[in-house]
Amino acid sequence: GFWVACLWHYWDHCVTLEQRGSFEPDIPTVSRKQQASFTLLLPLNVKKDWSDHALWWEKKKTWLLKTHWTLDKYGIQADARLLFTPQHKLLRLQLPNMKHMKVKVNFSDRVFKAVSDICKTFNIRHPEEASLLRKPRDPKKKKKKLEEAEEEALDIYSSPGLYSKTMTPTYDSRDGSPLSPTTAWFGDSPLSEGNPSILAVSQPISSPDILAKLYKPQSLLDKAKINQGWMDSSRSLMEQDVKENEVLLLRFKYHSFFDLNPKYDAIRVNQLYEQAKWAILLEEIECTEEEMMMFAALQYHINKLSIMSSDNHMNNSEKEVDEVDAALSDLEITLEGGKTSNTLGDITSIPELADYVKVFKPKKLTLKGYKQYWCTFKDITISCYKSKEEAHGTPSLQMNLRGCEVTPDVNISAQKFNIKLLIPVADGMNEIWLRCDAEKQYAHWMAACRLASKGKTMADSSYNLEVHNILSFLKMQHMNPDPQFIAEPAVTNDINSECLVSPRYLKKYKNKQISARILEAHQNVAQMSLIEAKMRFIQAWQSLPEFGITHFLGGKRDELIGITYNRLIRMDANTGDAIKTWRFANMKQWNVNWEIKMVTVEFADEPSLAFICAEVDCKVVHEFIGGYIFLSTRAKDQNESLDEEMFYKLTSGWV
Repeated sequence: GFWVACLWHYWDHCVTLEQRGSFEPDIPTVSRKQQASFTLLLPLNVKKDWSDHALWWEKKKTWLLKTHWTLDKYGIQADARLLFTPQHKLLRLQLPNMKHMKVKVNFSDRVFKAVSDICKTFNIRHPEEASLLRKPRDPKKKKKKLEEAEEEALDIYSSPGLYSKTMTPTYDSRDGSPLSPTTAWFGDSPLSEGNPSILAVSQPISSPDILAKLYKPQSLLDKAKINQGWMDSSRSLMEQDVKENEVLLLRFKYHSFFDLNPKYDAIRVNQLYEQAKWAILLEEIECTEEEMMMFAALQYHINKLSIMSSDNHMNNSEKEVDEVDAALSDLEITLEGGKTSNTLGDITSIPELADYVKVFKPKKLTLKGYKQYWCTFKDITISCYKSKEEAHGTPSLQMNLRGCEVTPDVNISAQKFNIKLLIPVADGMNEIWLRCDAEKQYAHWMAACRLASKGKTMADSSYNLEVHNILSFLKMQHMNPDPQFIAEPAVTNDINSECLVSPRYLKKYKNKQISARILEAHQNVAQMSLIEAKMRFIQAWQSLPEFGITHFLGGKRDELIGITYNRLIRMDANTGDAIKTWRFANMKQWNVNWEIKMVTVEFADEPSLAFICAEVDCKVVHEFIGGYIFLSTRAKDQNESLDEEMFYKLTSGWV
């Protein structure tokens, strides 16, 4: 049908009815004038469920949802114009895998609640990590041509129905996808036609033209401008001028992924993998050449497994589930006081590291190189001695790593294993570089540094896992010198290397060279199952130095503010180097001056941080800080329900 708008006049109010259809409704009346209540008597000759309709006050950008309130209480005057419109409207969502879907969303709900409902529809757990983002505009493209390109690229393959709140989700024990009864969640959508887990399947990039059309931020300032587009989670879509059928991006906003379990999170894992993949291909996050080839090899492997038969997928998934079940069995035995299959260390003593490590203190106009020291790592402190024999005396250099920035600087082919430390001091940050001789030494010292930066020692249960993850990450970057894996041009035809690496490497090398290097790197990941490869890709993404930093313009010229899950960083806008770091664990409170757009953060034992939010609503910055504080309160023993009111108290600023 078409849109019919009828004007109803009462007290000179203008109420517009928005409804699809070809009927001519009777003009309704308003009753109980003396009590100043507002009751619409809708036409009786039209069979229509009006329960989803509500009044929208456009001038004040407000929904009139409290039906027991009088017009006077809302402050509505005689010249007010109200729209009687459905609360649920269609929205075009671009998912992390760059596919577009038409979804019915409640435009009167706060965005936090709307995103929760969207994630329930798509069977994505922990919706508090996701949010909606306005599509960034490429300044190089004209608006009209850009819109035409968007229309061509729109691939609407689903129109999910509303999620049934009474339905308990059940999962396939093999791959974590919803079992067939949950197809009711998707209504008449193609998702319900035999394979509701379509969102858990990764689709290879078909053409390099797709990459070429997408917006690529050229600098840290461009990345900061993208973050201006995050929706306010405490207000509704209508209040933020979102129109029906508008395109919004569904993205994982907070880089703190809780309880990521392959057994239940097939769709969540795949969408996280897709977000990581596109971030690397579009150069939204920096990585080395060896890391890029490793990511390309994992992509190639995932693409191959994704098009294999379902039988192979089931076999791989069963192997993964067996590993998870074995880990759970070990945990159960441990809790019961039995003996696990792994030997537990002595939990009463704190492990220490002691070895020869090269140390460098970079300063301007210095030509001095690394100097070798006998270094001991105890608790969260590194002590450096001139020799092993002097280790019981006074150290030449001592570093407390609590609150420091830890950055890897690794080149496998050059056998370079460096750890860059930025250690907080009263007037800024001291820079220290550590150089290790081998991978194993690097893995242990890097893991210890990362834990120490959070105030944790090597006695923490995550230390051995961190060492293992670092070694696995390095192993995947090794190139196989065996020439039999490099040749065979026939094998390289299906690689499509133009779609596996970022544009800068396509300019640097020929396609055949890239394909050969991808095949080399693939030997390190060829035995992985599909879900394991995706998890390894996500873990490798998390290991990149720039992972999880959300950039904002900081008010001062050439300065950015970076926000991560556990700290605030003042950064150089040109180089991305950290100028100063503040940990959330040391934060007492933060305040926002909404008039001058200033955020002030107070800390327990160091000066306050204050910055102006330039070119971005300070509400976005405030919400990132409060959001990460909220996520840090989650625990595995809690139930799946979210404390929405706590989230609003920490992020809305006026509750």
